[in-house]
Amino acid sequence: MNNTIKKVIYGGVLIIVIAGSWAVWRYFQAQPLGVGFASGNGRIEAVQVDISTKIAGRVDTIMAQEGDLVQAEQVVAKINTDQLRAQLIGAEANVASAESQVASALAAIEQAKAEQLLAEQELHRARELVKNNHISKETYDTRVSQVAVAKAALEAAKAGLVYRERMVDAVKASTTEIQTQIDDCVLKSPVIGRVIYRLAEPGEVLGSGGKVLTVVNLADVYMEVFLPSAQANSIAIGAEARIKLDILDFAIPASVSFVSPESQFTPKQVETLSEREKLMFRAKVRIPQNLVQSHIDDVKTGIRGVAYIRLTTTSGEKPAPWPDFLQKLPPQAEPVSVNNN
Repeated sequence: MNNTIKKVIYGGVLIIVIAGSWAVWRYFQAQPLGVGFASGNGRIEAVQVDISTKIAGRVDTIMAQEGDLVQAEQVVAKINTDQLRAQLIGAEANVASAESQVASALAAIEQAKAEQLLAEQELHRARELVKNNHISKETYDTRVSQVAVAKAALEAAKAGLVYRERMVDAVKASTTEIQTQIDDCVLKSPVIGRVIYRLAEPGEVLGSGGKVLTVVNLADVYMEVFLPSAQANSIAIGAEARIKLDILDFAIPASVSFVSPESQFTPKQVETLSEREKLMFRAKVRIPQNLVQSHIDDVKTGIRGVAYIRLTTTSGEKPAPWPDFLQKLPPQAEPVSVNNN
C-alpha cells in the first residue's frame, strides 16, 4: 500500500472521528440561553407500574401485548377461578343451612314462650288451690319449678338464636371473602399507560404477587435534570419550563414539580454543559396531563432532550421572554401559566 492511499485512509478516519465528536457534543450541548433561564439534559421518563396477582393461581388469559396502550381500570388479564367458584358454591350452601338454623331457633323461642306461658298459668291456678288445701304443697312447688325451667328454656332458646345468627354472619363473611378473591382474579390496569413488559403467559401458575405485566404510567410523564445550586435555588415549584427533544421541531410546555432539597452526585449517564459537576440538585419537570392525553399515541419514554426552566424573578421584575427556538409549541398546547414573582 503506497503512502498516498495511507494518507487518504488516515484522513478519512480523522474526518469521521472529528464529525462523530462534533455530533456527540452537539447532541448534548444545550442551545445558548439568556439571563433568567436554567437548562439541563435528560430523557423523557414515567413511573413503571407492575400489574400483579393478589392470590396464587393459573393464568387464564392475557389481553395485552407489549406496546399496547391500556386505559385505567381496563381488564388486562384473568386468573383461573374454577376452584374458587366451587368453594363459593359450598359457602353459599353453608349460608342457606345457617339461615335455616336461624329459622329453627326462632321457632324454638316461640315454643319456649308458649311453654313458659302454660307453666305460669298452671302456677297461678296452683296458688289458688293450695290456699284452700285442694293440692299439696309439693304439687305447688312443682308448678313453681316448672315456671323457672320454662324461663331458663326461653333464655337458652334466645341464646341459641344469637349463636346461629353469628354463624350466618361468619359463613356470609366467608362467602364475601371468596367472592372478593374471584373479583381479584380479574387484573385491571391501575393507570393509563403503555405495556412495556409481558412477564407471564396463559397456563403459567403464579404465586401471590406474581407479576403479569409492567406498564409505564402515562399519567405522570416528566424529565429529570440536574442543576448547580446557584440555579436550583432560583427555581420555584410550578415554575414554567419547556422541553426540547432532538427528534421534534417544537418545544413541549411543562412545569417544575419537584426540586430536591439536598445535593447529590450526578449520575454517570447525565451530561453537563460545563466541566462535570460532582454535586448537583435534582429537579423534575412535568408535562401537563391534558397535553399528554391529547398526544397519547406519540408519547415514548427514553427519548433524550433538554429541559429549559425559567428562573424566579425578583419582585416587580418581568420574566425573561422565551428564546425563539422555544417559541413553537405542539398543536393544542398552551404555555403553562405560573406566577414568577
